[in-house]
Amino acid sequence: MRFDVLTLFPDLIRQAMGVGVVGRALETGKIALDCWNPRDYAHDNYRTVDGRPYGGGPGMVFMIEPLRRALFAAKERSGAAPCVLLSPQGRRFDQDRARQWAQLPGLLLICGRYEGVDQRFVDRYVDEEISIGDFVVSGGELPALTITDAVTRLLPGVLHTDASAIEDSFMDGVLDCPHYTRPELADEGAVPAVLLSGNHSMIAAWRRKQSLGATWLRRPDLLGKLQLNKVDQRLLIEFINEHRSKIGVQ
Repeated sequence: MRFDVLTLFPDLIRQAMGVGVVGRALETGKIALDCWNPRDYAHDNYRTVDGRPYGGGPGMVFMIEPLRRALFAAKERSGAAPCVLLSPQGRRFDQDRARQWAQLPGLLLICGRYEGVDQRFVDRYVDEEISIGDFVVSGGELPALTITDAVTRLLPGVLHTDASAIEDSFMDGVLDCPHYTRPELADEGAVPAVLLSGNHSMIAAWRRKQSLGATWLRRPDLLGKLQLNKVDQRLLIEFINEHRSKIGVQ
């Protein structure tokens, strides 16, 4: 898969994508990356990419022309990849969108800056605006890196085992279950006995119950979107009863 990123800080993108899971995917050719700096496409001596907003107000606005030139140059490489603007006004990014994008040959990500991007550019060239949450950061670089990581780990062969991605939080609409490793007994407590039992069906049921329970405790909004089968309903009720008993609530 190919990622093209329009950014004023290409070194930030390249350095951050050079480590971890994404870095290995780059090294092995599972993904490709190109960065396009709009300043390289500005025609004045100061490489200007921003201007004051019409109508007054604080801050500056990303100009159309250097963005357009950078976009057109990127499109010669990216082909028909969707053009995505990272913006607080965008739709919230989620695991479903990551799965959809992982099926594509490429993504073209535009990192916004300043007070925003000239709306005429957005209206003409942007296929979708995406946000990573209801907060504001200084630019689209960190959201672009977040999206790139989320999509890359879903690509075949990127993780050591594809099951790691399948079992991630949100993949089936619920949070992940707790995980434990050696030693079996530590000052902070013992590993749950069921995980040491060797009974794979019991382990699977325990993990599912913990996933449903964690979602009920931390993200009940997610449960409202699911149609739980009878087994899941029973497991969730068991978790709720055990939790209430543990904290002394009837």
